Amino acid sequence: MIRTLFQTLLAALMLAGPAAADRLSLNAISGYLNSFETAQGDFTQINADGTISTGKLYIKRPGRIRFEYNPPERSLVMAGGGTVAIFDGKSNTSAEQFPLRQTPLNLILEKNVNLARRNMVVGHTSDGTTTTVVAQDPEHPEYGNIRLIFTASPTELRQWVMTDGAGDQTTVVLGELTKGGQLGASLFSIQHEEDKRRR
Repeated sequence: MIRTLFQTLLAALMLAGPAAADRLSLNAISGYLNSFETAQGDFTQINADGTISTGKLYIKRPGRIRFEYNPPERSLVMAGGGTVAIFDGKSNTSAEQFPLRQTPLNLILEKNVNLARRNMVVGHTSDGTTTTVVAQDPEHPEYGNIRLIFTASPTELRQWVMTDGAGDQTTVVLGELTKGGQLGASLFSIQHEEDKRRR
């Protein structure tokens, strides 16, 4: 259940942008994703069961992300070293772990994102205000997909919807992302987090 919640994690955005904006190209979107190494900001998550969670998001590309959930939830989801770990805020048991490559999130955490070259995009549309891209691993569509929603001028990722292999969806609406700055390695170290929780 918690794993499903994470995999649906990439999805819903507060949409705010210029009216009648042109559809952003895949090259422009790839360039935006490659333009920063670190980012952080608040997020609101709409879970597959309709409940809502809030928290703080940290990204350090390539391959690292951390979702810290606000009370009363206190859960933690993080990815580092090619592994996703889900910590239950109600217990000190070891985290549930699985490979990052088995989640659509992996597609936007790569060192060099190239949506046009990878042949991973299965949807690319615009409603005149936002551009939506749906991406999946072309070799493993069973892992699910991620729908990314962007505004233009300047290009910003506003929301994502992650659909897992079972069809469950999780939407993440992003607040303003602060890009750049130093994020310590321990933020994304699963072993460090497990050691801290055993103390």
